[in-house]
Amino acid sequence: MAPIPDTVLFGVTVGTTASKLLRGQLAWLAARGWKVHLACSPGPELDAAEVREGCEAHRIPMEREISPLRDVRALVSWFALVRSVRPSVTHLSTPKAALLGTLAAWTLRVPRRVYLVRGLRLEGAHGAARPLLWLSERITIGLSTDVVVVSPSLGTQLARHRLLGRHNAVLIGNGSSNGVDVAAVAERVAASGREHMRTRLQVDETAVVVGYVGRIVADKGIETLLAALDWCRSRLTLLLVGSVDDPGLAGAIASAAVPIVHVDWTDDAWSYYAAMDVLCLPTRREGFPNVVLEAAAAGIPCVSTDATGAVDAVIPGVTGETVAVDDAAALAAAIDRLVENAPDRARMGAAAKARATRDFRPQDIWAGMDAILRGRDHPNFRILSN
Repeated sequence: MAPIPDTVLFGVTVGTTASKLLRGQLAWLAARGWKVHLACSPGPELDAAEVREGCEAHRIPMEREISPLRDVRALVSWFALVRSVRPSVTHLSTPKAALLGTLAAWTLRVPRRVYLVRGLRLEGAHGAARPLLWLSERITIGLSTDVVVVSPSLGTQLARHRLLGRHNAVLIGNGSSNGVDVAAVAERVAASGREHMRTRLQVDETAVVVGYVGRIVADKGIETLLAALDWCRSRLTLLLVGSVDDPGLAGAIASAAVPIVHVDWTDDAWSYYAAMDVLCLPTRREGFPNVVLEAAAAGIPCVSTDATGAVDAVIPGVTGETVAVDDAAALAAAIDRLVENAPDRARMGAAAKARATRDFRPQDIWAGMDAILRGRDHPNFRILSN
């Protein structure tokens, strides 16, 4: 199969990744001469990304979880797609799309195969799933020509789990997969308006609102957050923005110790930062949490954990607070400190916004990725040795 020069095939498993975490990147690459293709499970979010980015989308149904029959069908579709597109380089991320797409690209001799590691699922896995996830990562990395990580701590974990093999991991700048458009987030927050959004949510203007944005699942530490509310001394309102993907958490949310406002997942999550004073991300594992950057763009400090990825997103005492994973008492104390101290919230929020503006410009990350796709060096690279 003779590859077509300057043709790149991106692959992700689900539409949320295409819609949220590739925002602007594909159009930017296309403007610099790349013929951009995007493979993903079908759905409205992929449709929206195709229109917004001006790329050519290919719909391959894929399951996040292990599903042998469906995975074989998806692999056959990947082979057909790679033969049809004939890319000179693949850019694959998220575990299922990366494994299937890399197997097809390696077999069909695509010259450059970039694996963007967005996180390490095996960190939260138990039982038989853990070695299977390890093997999946090891195969994907072994068949790739380039391995890119989205945070320094993620690179460290890949090495600790003996996943890199002969590879070194490359970090672009200070991390994240797409940076944050500070001006766009700030504009959306200003347009929403604090008073308007709080009225809409029926939250008192004088309340201190601690927010959470993301899937409501155990891996994100929601149980720890709910337990921490029992320890909190301060009066606060919790705003949850995201779908409850773990039904077992619904009852705990309903019986929480503080008032909770729950908004199901929305494409307009940025507008809800207007109502928040503090972001809380009690996560157990990440690659690099983009919600921390979005909150920073809105001038909001974050309380998070020392989990992989999250530890790189917050500078303790400067842009927020960091506590140990699953430590509800420490989480409560950190929340209390920020809820009770408005000057500290303002100082940390301003520092977070300045850091996001300075260190996480999307164009810097895109330029680094463009260099990787072309097999070139770039001054913004950090090599994390195996």
